[in-house]
Amino acid sequence: MGDYIGAIQSRISNFRMRYSVEPGLYALGEPDAESDVFVTANYKLSFDILRKELKGLNAWILVLDTKSINVWCAAGKGTFGTDELVGRINAVQLHKVVNHRKIIVPQLGAVGVNARAVQKQTDFKVYFGPVYAKDIPAYIEAGCKKTPEMRMVRFPIIDRLILTPMEIIPAMKKFPLFALIVLLLFGLQPSGIIFNDVLSGGMPFLLLGLISILSGAFITPVLLPFIPFRSFAVKGWMAGMIFTYAIMQIMRPDILPAISSYIFFPLASSYIALQFTGSTTFTGMSGVKKELKIGLPIYLISAGISVILLLVHKLHQWKVL
Repeated sequence: MGDYIGAIQSRISNFRMRYSVEPGLYALGEPDAESDVFVTANYKLSFDILRKELKGLNAWILVLDTKSINVWCAAGKGTFGTDELVGRINAVQLHKVVNHRKIIVPQLGAVGVNARAVQKQTDFKVYFGPVYAKDIPAYIEAGCKKTPEMRMVRFPIIDRLILTPMEIIPAMKKFPLFALIVLLLFGLQPSGIIFNDVLSGGMPFLLLGLISILSGAFITPVLLPFIPFRSFAVKGWMAGMIFTYAIMQIMRPDILPAISSYIFFPLASSYIALQFTGSTTFTGMSGVKKELKIGLPIYLISAGISVILLLVHKLHQWKVL
Protein backbone atom coordinates (compact mmCIF):
# COMPACT_ATOMS: atom_id res chain seq x y z
CA MET A 1 0.00 0.00 0.00
CA GLY A 2 2.86 2.37 0.82
CA ASP A 3 4.29 1.92 -2.69
CA TYR A 4 0.93 2.79 -4.27
CA ILE A 5 0.55 5.91 -2.13
CA GLY A 6 4.11 6.96 -2.92
CA ALA A 7 3.50 6.44 -6.65
CA ILE A 8 0.42 8.69 -6.52
CA GLN A 9 2.29 11.36 -4.55
CA SER A 10 5.14 11.26 -7.04
CA ARG A 11 2.68 11.93 -9.86
CA ILE A 12 1.03 14.96 -8.30
CA SER A 13 3.73 16.81 -6.36
CA ASN A 14 7.40 17.58 -5.90
CA PHE A 15 7.50 14.50 -3.66
CA ARG A 16 8.84 12.70 -6.75
CA MET A 17 12.16 14.53 -6.22
CA ARG A 18 12.46 12.69 -2.88
CA TYR A 19 10.92 9.40 -4.02
CA SER A 20 14.11 7.45 -4.38
CA VAL A 21 16.04 4.36 -3.37
CA GLU A 22 19.66 4.21 -2.32
CA PRO A 23 22.00 3.66 -5.29
CA GLY A 24 23.76 0.31 -5.23
CA LEU A 25 23.29 -3.38 -5.99
CA TYR A 26 20.05 -5.16 -5.02
CA ALA A 27 19.21 -8.87 -5.07
CA LEU A 28 15.88 -9.97 -6.51
CA GLY A 29 14.90 -13.50 -5.48
CA GLU A 30 17.98 -15.64 -4.93
CA PRO A 31 20.51 -14.55 -7.56
CA ASP A 32 23.90 -16.20 -7.97
CA ALA A 33 27.07 -15.50 -9.92
CA GLU A 34 25.36 -16.43 -13.21
CA SER A 35 22.26 -14.26 -12.75
CA ASP A 36 21.53 -11.34 -15.06
CA VAL A 37 22.25 -7.76 -13.99
CA PHE A 38 19.65 -5.10 -14.81
CA VAL A 39 20.39 -1.38 -14.57
CA THR A 40 17.84 1.24 -13.55
CA ALA A 41 17.49 4.72 -12.03
CA ASN A 42 17.11 5.43 -8.32
CA TYR A 43 13.70 7.01 -8.92
CA LYS A 44 11.65 4.60 -6.82
CA LEU A 45 8.81 4.38 -9.32
CA SER A 46 11.26 3.16 -11.98
CA PHE A 47 12.80 0.74 -9.50
CA ASP A 48 9.40 -0.61 -8.42
CA ILE A 49 8.22 -1.13 -11.99
CA LEU A 50 11.35 -3.11 -12.85
CA ARG A 51 11.12 -5.15 -9.65
CA LYS A 52 7.46 -5.94 -10.35
CA GLU A 53 8.07 -7.08 -13.93
CA LEU A 54 11.03 -9.26 -12.87
CA LYS A 55 8.96 -11.03 -10.22
CA GLY A 56 9.76 -14.73 -10.26
CA LEU A 57 13.25 -14.24 -11.67
CA ASN A 58 16.52 -14.39 -9.78
CA ALA A 59 18.46 -11.31 -10.80
CA TRP A 60 20.63 -8.42 -9.70
CA ILE A 61 19.44 -4.81 -9.98
CA LEU A 62 22.12 -2.15 -10.25
CA VAL A 63 20.66 1.22 -9.24
CA LEU A 64 22.37 4.37 -10.49
CA ASP A 65 22.28 7.72 -8.71
CA THR A 66 20.05 9.74 -11.05
CA LYS A 67 18.97 12.27 -8.38
CA SER A 68 15.51 10.69 -8.20
CA ILE A 69 14.86 11.17 -11.92
CA ASN A 70 13.49 8.46 -14.22
CA VAL A 71 15.68 6.70 -16.79
CA TRP A 72 14.58 8.65 -19.88
CA CYS A 73 14.86 12.10 -18.33
CA ALA A 74 18.05 11.25 -16.45
CA ALA A 75 19.68 9.98 -19.66
CA GLY A 76 18.89 13.29 -21.31
CA LYS A 77 20.22 15.25 -18.34
CA GLY A 78 23.38 13.12 -18.09
CA THR A 79 22.81 11.58 -14.64
CA PHE A 80 21.95 8.20 -16.18
CA GLY A 81 25.18 8.14 -18.11
CA THR A 82 28.47 6.47 -18.84
CA ASP A 83 30.41 7.92 -15.91
CA GLU A 84 27.75 7.06 -13.34
CA LEU A 85 27.35 3.53 -14.71
CA VAL A 86 31.11 2.91 -14.71
CA GLY A 87 31.46 4.37 -11.24
CA ARG A 88 28.60 2.28 -9.85
CA ILE A 89 29.92 -0.96 -11.38
CA ASN A 90 33.26 -0.32 -9.72
CA ALA A 91 31.73 0.82 -6.42
CA VAL A 92 29.74 -2.40 -5.93
CA GLN A 93 32.65 -4.49 -7.30
CA LEU A 94 30.31 -6.17 -9.73
CA HIS A 95 33.13 -8.25 -11.20
CA LYS A 96 33.33 -10.09 -7.87
CA VAL A 97 29.58 -10.67 -7.69
CA VAL A 98 28.95 -12.25 -11.11
CA ASN A 99 31.08 -14.48 -13.30
CA HIS A 100 29.76 -13.14 -16.61
CA ARG A 101 30.45 -9.69 -18.04
CA LYS A 102 27.01 -8.62 -19.23
CA ILE A 103 24.71 -5.85 -17.99
CA ILE A 104 21.26 -5.02 -19.35
CA VAL A 105 20.45 -1.31 -19.63
CA PRO A 106 16.99 0.11 -20.50
CA GLN A 107 16.71 1.15 -24.16
CA LEU A 108 15.51 4.59 -23.07
CA GLY A 109 18.82 5.06 -21.28
CA ALA A 110 20.83 4.52 -24.45
CA VAL A 111 21.05 8.24 -25.19
CA GLY A 112 23.18 8.70 -22.06
CA VAL A 113 25.33 5.56 -22.15
CA ASN A 114 28.34 4.93 -24.37
CA ALA A 115 28.41 1.13 -24.44
CA ARG A 116 31.91 0.93 -25.91
CA ALA A 117 33.34 3.22 -23.22
CA VAL A 118 31.65 1.20 -20.46
CA GLN A 119 33.12 -2.06 -21.78
CA LYS A 120 36.55 -0.52 -22.20
CA GLN A 121 36.61 0.78 -18.61
CA THR A 122 34.89 -2.10 -16.80
CA ASP A 123 35.03 -5.13 -19.13
CA PHE A 124 31.21 -5.36 -18.89
CA LYS A 125 29.35 -5.49 -22.20
CA VAL A 126 26.20 -3.36 -22.35
CA TYR A 127 23.01 -4.88 -23.75
CA PHE A 128 20.18 -2.43 -24.36
CA GLY A 129 16.98 -4.15 -23.31
CA PRO A 130 13.35 -3.52 -24.28
CA VAL A 131 11.62 -0.16 -23.98
CA TYR A 132 9.12 -1.56 -21.47
CA ALA A 133 10.04 -3.61 -18.40
CA LYS A 134 7.09 -5.96 -18.98
CA ASP A 135 8.89 -7.30 -22.08
CA ILE A 136 12.04 -8.27 -20.17
CA PRO A 137 11.03 -11.89 -19.37
CA ALA A 138 10.36 -12.57 -23.08
CA TYR A 139 13.60 -10.77 -23.96
CA ILE A 140 15.59 -13.01 -21.61
CA GLU A 141 13.90 -16.15 -22.92
CA ALA A 142 14.84 -15.12 -26.46
CA GLY A 143 18.51 -14.94 -25.54
CA CYS A 144 18.58 -11.14 -25.09
CA LYS A 145 17.16 -10.52 -28.55
CA LYS A 146 14.52 -7.86 -29.11
CA THR A 147 11.56 -8.06 -31.44
CA PRO A 148 10.54 -4.91 -33.35
CA GLU A 149 7.67 -4.46 -30.87
CA MET A 150 10.14 -4.41 -27.98
CA ARG A 151 11.95 -1.51 -29.60
CA MET A 152 8.83 0.55 -30.18
CA VAL A 153 8.05 3.50 -27.91
CA ARG A 154 4.33 3.89 -27.32
CA PHE A 155 2.82 6.86 -25.55
CA PRO A 156 -0.96 6.25 -25.51
CA ILE A 157 -3.57 8.61 -24.16
CA ILE A 158 -3.75 6.88 -20.76
CA ASP A 159 -0.01 7.44 -20.22
CA ARG A 160 -0.36 11.08 -21.19
CA LEU A 161 -3.31 11.53 -18.84
CA ILE A 162 -1.33 10.05 -15.95
CA LEU A 163 1.41 12.63 -16.47
CA THR A 164 -0.80 15.74 -16.79
CA PRO A 165 -1.01 16.39 -13.00
CA MET A 166 2.77 16.86 -13.02
CA GLU A 167 2.22 19.82 -15.38
CA ILE A 168 -1.06 21.19 -14.02
CA ILE A 169 -0.08 21.40 -10.35
CA PRO A 170 3.17 23.43 -10.80
CA ALA A 171 1.32 25.84 -13.10
CA MET A 172 -1.55 26.23 -10.60
CA LYS A 173 0.92 27.06 -7.83
CA LYS A 174 1.88 30.17 -9.79
CA PHE A 175 -1.72 31.16 -10.49
CA PRO A 176 -2.38 32.99 -7.16
CA LEU A 177 0.46 35.43 -7.89
CA PHE A 178 -0.89 35.97 -11.41
CA ALA A 179 -4.40 36.53 -9.96
CA LEU A 180 -3.12 39.08 -7.44
CA ILE A 181 -1.32 41.07 -10.15
CA VAL A 182 -4.38 41.02 -12.43
CA LEU A 183 -6.81 42.07 -9.71
CA LEU A 184 -4.57 44.90 -8.53
CA LEU A 185 -4.02 46.11 -12.08
CA PHE A 186 -7.70 46.22 -12.96
CA GLY A 187 -8.90 47.46 -9.59
CA LEU A 188 -6.33 50.23 -9.21
CA GLN A 189 -7.72 53.73 -9.60
CA PRO A 190 -6.33 57.15 -8.62
CA SER A 191 -8.68 57.06 -5.64
CA GLY A 192 -7.66 53.57 -4.55
CA ILE A 193 -8.76 49.99 -5.21
CA ILE A 194 -12.26 49.79 -6.73
CA PHE A 195 -13.65 46.30 -6.24
CA ASN A 196 -16.28 46.67 -8.93
CA ASP A 197 -13.48 47.27 -11.44
CA VAL A 198 -11.62 44.28 -10.03
CA LEU A 199 -14.54 42.00 -10.86
CA SER A 200 -15.60 43.49 -14.17
CA GLY A 201 -12.13 43.97 -15.62
CA GLY A 202 -10.12 41.27 -13.90
CA MET A 203 -12.40 38.23 -13.99
CA PRO A 204 -12.08 37.64 -17.76
CA PHE A 205 -8.28 37.64 -17.40
CA LEU A 206 -8.45 35.20 -14.48
CA LEU A 207 -10.66 32.89 -16.53
CA LEU A 208 -8.27 33.15 -19.48
CA GLY A 209 -5.38 32.34 -17.15
CA LEU A 210 -7.10 29.15 -16.02
CA ILE A 211 -7.95 28.29 -19.61
CA SER A 212 -4.32 28.71 -20.70
CA ILE A 213 -3.23 26.29 -17.96
CA LEU A 214 -5.90 23.82 -19.04
CA SER A 215 -5.00 24.05 -22.72
CA GLY A 216 -1.24 23.89 -22.16
CA ALA A 217 -1.03 21.32 -19.35
CA PHE A 218 -4.01 19.09 -20.15
CA ILE A 219 -5.54 19.52 -23.60
CA THR A 220 -2.22 19.66 -25.47
CA PRO A 221 -0.78 16.50 -23.84
CA VAL A 222 -4.01 14.56 -24.27
CA LEU A 223 -4.40 15.53 -27.94
CA LEU A 224 -0.66 15.53 -28.62
CA PRO A 225 -0.64 13.25 -31.71
CA PHE A 226 -3.65 15.00 -33.24
CA ILE A 227 -2.56 18.65 -33.01
CA PRO A 228 -0.60 19.66 -36.14
CA PHE A 229 3.14 20.36 -36.19
CA ARG A 230 5.97 18.66 -34.33
CA SER A 231 6.87 21.56 -32.04
CA PHE A 232 5.35 21.37 -28.56
CA ALA A 233 5.43 25.16 -28.36
CA VAL A 234 3.37 25.48 -31.54
CA LYS A 235 0.94 22.77 -30.43
CA GLY A 236 0.39 24.58 -27.13
CA TRP A 237 -0.03 27.92 -28.89
CA MET A 238 -2.66 26.51 -31.24
CA ALA A 239 -4.65 24.97 -28.38
CA GLY A 240 -4.35 28.20 -26.39
CA MET A 241 -5.46 30.36 -29.32
CA ILE A 242 -8.56 28.26 -29.93
CA PHE A 243 -9.65 28.46 -26.29
CA THR A 244 -8.74 32.14 -26.01
CA TYR A 245 -10.83 32.93 -29.08
CA ALA A 246 -13.78 30.99 -27.68
CA ILE A 247 -13.66 32.82 -24.35
CA MET A 248 -13.20 36.20 -26.01
CA GLN A 249 -16.41 35.69 -27.98
CA ILE A 250 -18.21 35.48 -24.66
CA MET A 251 -16.36 38.14 -22.67
CA ARG A 252 -15.79 40.76 -25.40
CA PRO A 253 -13.42 43.10 -23.43
CA ASP A 254 -12.21 46.48 -24.67
CA ILE A 255 -9.90 46.58 -27.66
CA LEU A 256 -6.55 46.93 -25.85
CA PRO A 257 -7.23 44.21 -23.24
CA ALA A 258 -8.50 42.03 -26.09
CA ILE A 259 -5.29 42.47 -28.09
CA SER A 260 -3.24 41.87 -24.94
CA SER A 261 -5.19 38.67 -24.30
CA TYR A 262 -4.70 37.35 -27.81
CA ILE A 263 -0.95 37.93 -27.45
CA PHE A 264 -0.38 36.70 -23.90
CA PHE A 265 -2.64 33.72 -23.18
CA PRO A 266 -1.97 31.53 -26.25
CA LEU A 267 1.75 32.01 -25.59
CA ALA A 268 1.22 31.17 -21.90
CA SER A 269 -0.41 27.93 -23.08
CA SER A 270 2.53 27.40 -25.43
CA TYR A 271 5.07 27.82 -22.63
CA ILE A 272 3.22 25.41 -20.34
CA ALA A 273 2.90 22.83 -23.14
CA LEU A 274 6.63 23.12 -23.79
CA GLN A 275 7.28 21.87 -20.26
CA PHE A 276 5.68 18.56 -21.23
CA THR A 277 8.71 17.71 -23.35
CA GLY A 278 10.32 16.49 -20.14
CA SER A 279 7.60 13.86 -19.75
CA THR A 280 7.60 12.35 -23.22
CA THR A 281 9.82 10.47 -25.62
CA PHE A 282 8.38 12.40 -28.59
CA THR A 283 11.38 14.72 -28.66
CA GLY A 284 15.04 14.78 -27.69
CA MET A 285 17.30 17.13 -25.78
CA SER A 286 18.45 18.93 -28.95
CA GLY A 287 14.85 19.58 -29.97
CA VAL A 288 13.96 20.95 -26.54
CA LYS A 289 16.97 23.28 -26.54
CA LYS A 290 16.08 24.53 -30.01
CA GLU A 291 12.48 25.26 -29.01
CA LEU A 292 13.59 27.07 -25.86
CA LYS A 293 16.17 29.12 -27.73
CA ILE A 294 13.51 30.33 -30.15
CA GLY A 295 10.59 30.44 -27.75
CA LEU A 296 11.96 32.21 -24.66
CA PRO A 297 12.67 35.56 -26.38
CA ILE A 298 9.22 35.44 -27.96
CA TYR A 299 7.57 34.71 -24.61
CA LEU A 300 9.41 37.53 -22.84
CA ILE A 301 8.88 40.15 -25.56
CA SER A 302 5.21 39.24 -25.97
CA ALA A 303 4.59 39.37 -22.22
CA GLY A 304 6.17 42.84 -22.15
CA ILE A 305 3.97 44.03 -25.02
CA SER A 306 0.86 42.65 -23.29
CA VAL A 307 1.68 44.51 -20.06
CA ILE A 308 2.33 47.76 -21.95
CA LEU A 309 -1.04 47.47 -23.72
CA LEU A 310 -2.82 46.99 -20.39
CA LEU A 311 -1.00 49.97 -18.86
CA VAL A 312 -1.98 52.13 -21.83
CA HIS A 313 -5.57 50.94 -21.34
CA LYS A 314 -5.48 51.97 -17.67
CA LEU A 315 -3.97 55.36 -18.44
CA HIS A 316 -6.68 55.91 -21.03
CA GLN A 317 -9.33 55.03 -18.42
CA TRP A 318 -7.78 57.58 -16.08
CA LYS A 319 -7.85 60.10 -18.96
CA VAL A 320 -4.10 60.54 -18.71
CA LEU A 321 -3.79 59.65 -22.40
